[in-house]
Amino acid sequence: MTPNPLIDIHAWRHKAGPSGIPSICTAHPLAIEGAMRALKPSALPLLIEATCNQVNQDGGYTGMTPADFRAFVEAIAERADFPRERLILGGDHLGPNPWKHLPVSEAMDKARAMIRSYAAAGFTKLHLDCSMGCAGEPVALSDADTAQRAASLAEAAEASVPGGNSPLPVYIIGTEVPVPGGATEEIEDLEVTTPASAIATVAAHKAAFNDRGLGDAFSRVIGLVVQPGVEFDNHSVIDYKPVAAQDLSAALDQLPGLVFEAHSTDYQTQSALASLVTDGFAILKVGPALTYKMRQAFYGLDAIAEELYPNARAETFRATMERVMQGSPDNWERYYHGSLDEKMLQRHFSYSDRIRYYWPNPAAREAVEVLFNLLGDRILPETLIGQYLGELYPAVREGRLSPTARELTLGSIEALTRDYVAASCVNDTFS
Repeated sequence: MTPNPLIDIHAWRHKAGPSGIPSICTAHPLAIEGAMRALKPSALPLLIEATCNQVNQDGGYTGMTPADFRAFVEAIAERADFPRERLILGGDHLGPNPWKHLPVSEAMDKARAMIRSYAAAGFTKLHLDCSMGCAGEPVALSDADTAQRAASLAEAAEASVPGGNSPLPVYIIGTEVPVPGGATEEIEDLEVTTPASAIATVAAHKAAFNDRGLGDAFSRVIGLVVQPGVEFDNHSVIDYKPVAAQDLSAALDQLPGLVFEAHSTDYQTQSALASLVTDGFAILKVGPALTYKMRQAFYGLDAIAEELYPNARAETFRATMERVMQGSPDNWERYYHGSLDEKMLQRHFSYSDRIRYYWPNPAAREAVEVLFNLLGDRILPETLIGQYLGELYPAVREGRLSPTARELTLGSIEALTRDYVAASCVNDTFS
């Protein structure tokens, strides 16, 4: 049986090579391909994760089951010439969250069916997240209740692994789980997880796993989700402060075999990301920032297209996206606040990047296709790239990035992902 490449991640920081790994949490093909470009020259495997809402046995909001998602990612890897053997697929927030409006017995039945489908499809990093209450329960549950439910999910997963040469899954646990996709209200400060809380969470899960005879599965628990003091909302980012997390970081000495997993690391600086890895937060989750960069590229190309081909389209790309979001407001209207103008700015430019939910919309997909077809493989003027895609201008001038629409989009995503790769390889020779 092939060993899981993440099984010894706790030891990476003490030996040559990478010390951590980025976790790419997106279902957009361009974002995934851009990440593949960034990871390819490094020594890292590529960890791509799907969330319970994106991908599940019922299709999720992408319409994909776990088996579909695997085929989707592998097809992108084939086109991008990325080695399939370097792919690791993970499931994020696997638990009752999509069905928490149901009674707990029904919600957990759904969650077990979901994790079975992930395990059977060969996903080998599984985040067990049962921290939320279901119908009639408190919003947040105790460590003991969360751990018992998480253990039942691990039991379902263990019974569903493909067998043969496939690696056994590794697990992530944790009850202090940030809101997927960033905070929904303005934030000013965060409480870092206490060492006592982290240690108690691990103890509760160990007991719950042992109660079900899952000692071997618990030996493959590699990480704990904690709050290191990083988050973002619609308008701002709370940056990592190593001093505030030093006690939590030191607690890893009492948690042998484990690393911390940091969610919501989107928009952190490269130096902050490197500090997180150095301090033991070895798994860096990033999602909205990837599609935020992609959207930036789309809007820059939209402006360039208007300069080069004025009035060639019935409406601009941005105008199409405004029409699409206004026509189906469920994914943004509860999250964006203020005047009509303030809400408009948030729809297009918010850090929470709720526009990402609209990329599968047929009108949005057509608008991307129209934009790319209009610009085609034309070498775009450096002056317009400098004006509307300024971050990419140096790479174009230095000959590292081809000035075409598709390459500029991929280059924008690649540049962001390289910050995560460099931070993960802070003690390595990758540059």
